Amino acid sequence: MNDTPLSAGIGNTHRPGDNYVQSFARGLEVIRSFSAAAPQQTLSEVAARTGLTRAGARRILLTLQTLGYLESDGRLFRLTPRILDLGFAYLSSMPIWDLAEPMMEALTDRVRESCSAAVLDGLDIVYVLRVHTHKIMSTNLAVGSRLPAFWTSLGRVLLAALPEDELRARLATLPRQPFTRHTVLDDETLLARIAQARTQGWCLVDQELEEGLISVAAPLKNRAGDVVAALNISGQANRTSTEMLREQLLPELLQTAQAISRTLRTR
Repeated sequence: MNDTPLSAGIGNTHRPGDNYVQSFARGLEVIRSFSAAAPQQTLSEVAARTGLTRAGARRILLTLQTLGYLESDGRLFRLTPRILDLGFAYLSSMPIWDLAEPMMEALTDRVRESCSAAVLDGLDIVYVLRVHTHKIMSTNLAVGSRLPAFWTSLGRVLLAALPEDELRARLATLPRQPFTRHTVLDDETLLARIAQARTQGWCLVDQELEEGLISVAAPLKNRAGDVVAALNISGQANRTSTEMLREQLLPELLQTAQAISRTLRTR
């Protein structure tokens, strides 16, 4: 038996080239195997989750432990706070977040709703900045959290910036799951709503991801006019209607997104 992860097995048409460092990729697979559902794991559990042999998993676990990214009581392994350095390196390399945060805080103070910034990663959005007012979802969202891009306002704004062929390629691999009775699943409607977001420069999503959750998002653009992230306001449908979101909160959101984009153009 070899140490090839299950994700690299039959059906994977993308073949790594000569520059692909397999041992490094395996190490990342081991790190990603830890989550809220598996905050600590035995050697056997790590091997099972990553598709590695016990010997291969043990070498990687001990290497990560030596580097300080893992700790162990002799049986169970868990991540250490040092793992945050990896994510912080991304955030600190992009000054946009330092620039955006005070403007997002001011927006939240004005509208009394939570505000978030996110980037696109494959079929997901990844939160890179959050300014809370109160809890709006049953899940605990924080920086680094992921949500499906096609059913979030942030995601549709970011997807709208993709070339059409790339957008359709991602749509072709999209798993379909009705999160709520409002979730749009057919290709043509999804593409139409993304096209609408591209045309109007913003996107409103009404309870497609979670019952009671509504949100509106706008793009953040750099000096070249490229969409580098998206900004949104989220609220609860029982106290913030879509009409209120569109008529009262959207202008505030667009003003803040444009202000952040103007600042980016001067960097």
